[in-house]
Amino acid sequence: MTEASRFTKHALSDWMKADGPDSDIVMSSRIRIARNLRAYPFPMLATNQQSKEVLDQVAQALHNDELNTISKFTLLPLSELNDLEKRVLVEKHLISPALANESRNGAVILSDNESISIMVNEEDHLRIQCLCPGFQIKEAWEMANEIDDAFEVQLNYAFDEKRGYMTSCPTNVGTGIRASVMIHLPALVLTQQINRILSAITQVGLAVRGLYGEGSEALGNLFQISNQITLGQSEEEIIDNLYSVVRQIIEHERAARQKLVHETKAKIIDRVSRSYGILSYAAIMDSKEATQRLSDVRLGIDLQFIKNVSPNVLNELLVMTQPGFLQQLAGEKLTPEERDIRRAQLIRDKLSQSD
Repeated sequence: MTEASRFTKHALSDWMKADGPDSDIVMSSRIRIARNLRAYPFPMLATNQQSKEVLDQVAQALHNDELNTISKFTLLPLSELNDLEKRVLVEKHLISPALANESRNGAVILSDNESISIMVNEEDHLRIQCLCPGFQIKEAWEMANEIDDAFEVQLNYAFDEKRGYMTSCPTNVGTGIRASVMIHLPALVLTQQINRILSAITQVGLAVRGLYGEGSEALGNLFQISNQITLGQSEEEIIDNLYSVVRQIIEHERAARQKLVHETKAKIIDRVSRSYGILSYAAIMDSKEATQRLSDVRLGIDLQFIKNVSPNVLNELLVMTQPGFLQQLAGEKLTPEERDIRRAQLIRDKLSQSD
């Protein structure tokens, strides 16, 4: 087994197996910190030699007692990964599509349970990402801050007294922090309240994106909500603002779920049962339909209409049914139709194992 295969073999990261607060609605909480080294140009302007030196310095900084007390880390140079391995890491949210396409000394550093992912030479020299199950944005921040402090002892960050941490993109200047949650809002979509809620979110300085971040579609009623402002606010203010807004969204989603149960219970049971039946017996299934029907089944589980399927199976299938992971399981490249057939078979097998 190669170093990379340890992280690409399984769809479900160890941290995802744990239950978190409000995990019936908030799938995960994430903190990402952008940092750059003072002595080097930003990655987009750096020469091959300069980006190699950045990677070497970061690799050396890993031999830090403080970091070693947090976790054991593995450094994976992107040049040593094949295209399929990169795609699987993107599908597991461990690297960005931008890093997967980077050819100049890009790398990712992963903790054993995959809750910590540190991208090197992406848009910034360092992008420290910490993930927690459920609604644990403050806990994710504490972990990311600890890692950031440990690196700062070893590395000379680009920092300005007035502007804060300097980043490649102006929208990240200041704290360099991006706090986000992945949230499942099927009831707000079904009760047609989602547009009003999303409009209110953007008016308080937060951004709403899809499953794979900026530019991606909100498939399966999954939305990524994050801060937009990094300059002029402290890290604590940014996180407190996001926490407060997400807490309100959770309450709105809970109220919408109760409304569905009280007013249209038969229709909701029919909807989730139909999706469960189709997923259990379909011979062909495209990615978009699979994601939507998995969302229906997850709602059925959370409302206790479906009692024989673990929520973790649905979390796992959201990754396993993506194109990269399907092809890795097959051990070969697949046409779109072949992927659709294997996706349907995989879902059938997983759901039958849960019965």
